[in-house]
Amino acid sequence: MINKNIQKKYKGKYRVSSARAQWWDYSNSGTYFITICTKNRNLYFGDVINDSMQLTILGNIAYQLWEEIIYHAKNVKLGEFIVMPNHVHGIVIINDVETGNNVEPRHALALQHNHKSPEKSRFRNMGKNTISSIIGGYKSAVSRHAHKSGFDFAWQSGFYDRIIRDVTEYIYISEYIVNNPLNWKL
Repeated sequence: MINKNIQKKYKGKYRVSSARAQWWDYSNSGTYFITICTKNRNLYFGDVINDSMQLTILGNIAYQLWEEIIYHAKNVKLGEFIVMPNHVHGIVIINDVETGNNVEPRHALALQHNHKSPEKSRFRNMGKNTISSIIGGYKSAVSRHAHKSGFDFAWQSGFYDRIIRDVTEYIYISEYIVNNPLNWKL
């Protein structure tokens, strides 16, 4: 009899199952709400003073490198984003120019389930223009700049994403991002 707990381990360590939607190809055109947290929720990026975010040097690095995502990823636009004391919220829009599927914030993606088997669609070349490769590149760039500047800095592993499905959801998430400093104390 095989112990089911053993099946959940990889190289003797517990695995965390992916938070990504198994039915979705993250290189598809789409609009994505991203949240990335610092390790142990450490307040590296600044503080909220009088309901306004005041960035530290490291916060400014995180802010500037987020803006530069568009120069390092193909067919990507950025929606609202904010760097908070211990996390970053942002909207990333991937447009697929090969298929002509352009996704604009005012025409947010109406999802159709991709019925490919998860095994085939999950193991893709991470060098492709996927949310994971884009966010992984961003996190790596912030870490590299932080360490070069002498900061003791680390991200929480992984990140949170939500596929934005319609204009109403896009507007709600955009307002949530913009108003995040107002809600910080709560």
